[in-house]
Amino acid sequence: MVLQRYLLKQSYETEKKLRPLLLRSFSSISAPTLPSFDYEPRPYKGPLADEVLQKRKKYLGPSLFYYYQKPLNIVEGKMQYLFDENGKRYLDAFAGIVTVSCGHCHPEVVNAVVEQSKLLQHATTIYLHHAIADFAEALASKMPGNLKVVYFVNSGTEANELAMLMARLYSGNLGMIALRNAYHGGSSGTIGLTALNTWKYSIPQGEIHHVMNPDPYRGVFGSVASSYAKDVQDHIDFGTSGKVAGFIAETIQGVGGAVELAPGYLKLVYDIVRKAGGVCIADEVQTGFGRTGSDYWGFETQGVLPDIVTMAKGIGNGLPLGAVVTTPEIANVMAQKIQFNTFGGNPVCSSGGLAVIRVIDKEKRQAHCADVGSHLIERLRALQQKHDIIGDVRGRGLMVGIELVTDKKEKTPAKAETAVLFENLRELGVLVGKGGLHGNVFRIKPPMCFTKDDADFLVDALDHAMSKL
Repeated sequence: MVLQRYLLKQSYETEKKLRPLLLRSFSSISAPTLPSFDYEPRPYKGPLADEVLQKRKKYLGPSLFYYYQKPLNIVEGKMQYLFDENGKRYLDAFAGIVTVSCGHCHPEVVNAVVEQSKLLQHATTIYLHHAIADFAEALASKMPGNLKVVYFVNSGTEANELAMLMARLYSGNLGMIALRNAYHGGSSGTIGLTALNTWKYSIPQGEIHHVMNPDPYRGVFGSVASSYAKDVQDHIDFGTSGKVAGFIAETIQGVGGAVELAPGYLKLVYDIVRKAGGVCIADEVQTGFGRTGSDYWGFETQGVLPDIVTMAKGIGNGLPLGAVVTTPEIANVMAQKIQFNTFGGNPVCSSGGLAVIRVIDKEKRQAHCADVGSHLIERLRALQQKHDIIGDVRGRGLMVGIELVTDKKEKTPAKAETAVLFENLRELGVLVGKGGLHGNVFRIKPPMCFTKDDADFLVDALDHAMSKL
């Protein structure tokens, strides 16, 4: 989801040599301008970037990092735009790491949060309150099949941790299967499911098997789903007792670089896993709530019905909120003991989450993502024909990846060039994410109010910056 620290260190010296030349030529050619936006940010009177950075270094953990050589002090947001301490406007094409779904400070979401905060900010589930029940009902109505029981948590990591516990309790087995290149969280439990070494500490990670990633661009079998599915069967046959607890996958890998799984893969694998006694978990932390455009949930793009679905990020438009949705049969295993989350279903977060669902429906954001996303991808693929550095354009809706390479045939990651472009896009007013093991994939996943004008500006800014390389 974020920029890997070690990649910054690797590319820094090269970038330092490239940037002066790049910026000299960069400033001599007129740059594209941001679309007009009828909003004036408030004058900012708080601490400036240098002071904030020093406090972070002094008081926050050293594992925290920041984007850009000169980190941005973001002080205000409105819909698809962000403003820094000087009032400069940026197009937010990363949505707070794929979290802001409706738009920054969407008035209907803000109003729901404020009004609930005036009445009651916190009451755990030991008491009754309508907000959690109303939200659960609305969420369950969006789920297919018998996925009707909701557990609320505070993050995607917590959701995946709970889903893995459910899978093991329900199946009576221990082994979990996940994909290489996946990210499912950074807790001591979910770090085992995650399969990118930049996110993994050297700790015991349990009975977890990582199978081949069905990546149509870099995968050894291209888009042949059956060959990747056979690898899952082989892992079960040779690496387990023949029984597993479950299988978890994102439909489009987020941190891994917007990698969409080979068509038909999940249908084959779900059948294999269920025959081995396991349950199937869909990680919808980034792909849910209509972002893919074609479907409300990412797993629907593969024509499957999971046993457990995890979600977070876009569910709350920035609120600390996550959820696990499963069947009554699987949910019953949690009744063996007390399963409790102090803040899960908090009235303020539940009210905000319900407002998010209503806004997405009211503003037809799924259809909007399909329309704008198709336009964006079409323009990016045209740009790919112009610039050899673009190795792959992939994704759907407003979940798009651009993989940058120095050699299209060998698919050599363009690490230093990506870092330079990343900085220059910021100077042009575009904020994107970075992903992939080598940090060479731009992640374009903006708030779902992102427009075709915004898409054109983003592509024009990429064109402008790449032309200087």
